[in-house]
Amino acid sequence: MCAASLHWTGPDGQPAHALWRSEAGVPAHQKVVLADDTMPANTAYKLACEGTALLWQGDFQNARHLLQALTRRLAPPAGRAASKGKGSKGKQPPEPVNAGQAFNQHRQNLAHRARILGMLLIPFETDHTIPLRRAPDVKQACEEAYGAASEPYVASLRELLGLIGAHEWRKKGVAIEALKGKGSGRIHAHYGVFSPVRGEYVDLVQQAPLPAGVQDAVDVGTGSGVLAAVLASRGIARITATDQDARALACAKENLHRLKLDKQVKVIEADLFPPGQAPLIVCNPPWLPARPSSPIEYAVYDPDSRMLRGFLAGLKAHLTPGGEGWLIMSDLAEHLGLRGPDTLQGWIKDAGLRVVGKLDARPRHPKTQDASDPLHQARAAEVTSLWRLAAA
Repeated sequence: MCAASLHWTGPDGQPAHALWRSEAGVPAHQKVVLADDTMPANTAYKLACEGTALLWQGDFQNARHLLQALTRRLAPPAGRAASKGKGSKGKQPPEPVNAGQAFNQHRQNLAHRARILGMLLIPFETDHTIPLRRAPDVKQACEEAYGAASEPYVASLRELLGLIGAHEWRKKGVAIEALKGKGSGRIHAHYGVFSPVRGEYVDLVQQAPLPAGVQDAVDVGTGSGVLAAVLASRGIARITATDQDARALACAKENLHRLKLDKQVKVIEADLFPPGQAPLIVCNPPWLPARPSSPIEYAVYDPDSRMLRGFLAGLKAHLTPGGEGWLIMSDLAEHLGLRGPDTLQGWIKDAGLRVVGKLDARPRHPKTQDASDPLHQARAAEVTSLWRLAAA
């Protein structure tokens, strides 16, 4: 999280400042002006595009309306490309000629959108209350993401709405079919921890044949703890779940305790593998080999495939004789041209491993049916696989 001081000129003309918070790692804005209900949306949009942040002083619900107005002014990529007549400003970006270019353009569009919408800022008191009219109670949502505050601070309204959404998802949880009968049967993802809303990869771990007589297993990069929980529900007596992220470790421990599986699963901080060997080692690394634009995106993007290649390179040494490593991966990166079609199998071979089995599943999320999605073609062709690997 980015934490620095934000400076502006107060209504009395005197310098003012507060702590700046950004979970996305956005640096403190250098240009900040006060804004309230009297500021027209066009003026706000112009200032935001010019790099001036708006520290809101008016009614909180009006700030939400202004954010919606700014969003409407940011036409989706397809709209910008299609609008060559009235309302079009400047030269339109060229149409992508392949999936890789479409992916890069899509990420650039998202980054631009995030930058503009992130310019609308909200003040907070030390106890996470918002000193604005009609402001909601966001104490618990902010406490979960930021922890205890020691002084007043400022954050973007867009980030706050994300915190509120994550808080609601955390309360509700995600029902996991394989965990029925285990407590609530739900996984509650903390803010910044990947939620198992895409159930196909969980189903693969539930369906894959276990090595004969396996009583010990390792879940590398456990995240919410969902795969460790599924392995425990399948009767594996001792499981070690690892992660490097403090939020993930706390999240996994809480979920496993709620599911009454914490006696079977030990959660520890480790870079990939724990010490020793195991007959079954499972890993579901981030699926896309691209650079994250914020710390939260490390659950989705694996720069240079570092985690994937690290898992493959170290797997053989951590497997007991006859053991298996389960690698859960989507081939979306291949369809986007981010990884060659034979690259993964080449890395498997180079690591002294062989494929003893492979289970496939088609994704079920709504974007596979959304033809307006700029990555629709790649998403529609995507397959998620569980690779059963053993020493060659």
